[in-house]
Amino acid sequence: MAKKVVATLKTGSGKDYAKVYRAVKNKKGAYSFKTEIIPNENVKNYFKA
Repeated sequence: MAKKVVATLKTGSGKDYAKVYRAVKNKKGAYSFKTEIIPNENVKNYFKA
């Protein structure tokens, strides 16, 4: 399924979006990863928040 997402992001209007990963710490101290697809102009703000 990931291949379809990557292929879609590389064509047409998909170039305006980026797939980002953020490490999130839970209550027990373990980390998990949160994945989102956001517009390119919002990438820096996504990691600042």
